[in-house]
Amino acid sequence: MKIYHNPRCRKSRETLAIIQDKKENPDIIEYLKQPPSEKELADIIKKLKLPIDKIIRKGESLYKEQFKGKELSDKEWLKVLSENPILIERPIVVKGDKAVLGRPPENVSALL
Repeated sequence: MKIYHNPRCRKSRETLAIIQDKKENPDIIEYLKQPPSEKELADIIKKLKLPIDKIIRKGESLYKEQFKGKELSDKEWLKVLSENPILIERPIVVKGDKAVLGRPPENVSALL
């Protein structure tokens, strides 16, 4: 199990706590320090079974200033997200061939 985690985010901390309360010991990836590659992001999105726009943080000033209203392909978004991990919604938890977005944190229960 992996959690793409931002320790400054309350939802991310809550999701990690749920995982740890179930005695799971996930790999904790602080994605702002270790951004996922485009290939890794493509794999995560496939496991999430969500369109790529569902993991983009549209409230971030970077998004509003540089990307709002732009029509980018999924491949272009993978590059943008890999280069600007602040735009990746958090937390994302991956286990095997499944993944969930921890918003709300209880979503992680599907993997436990």
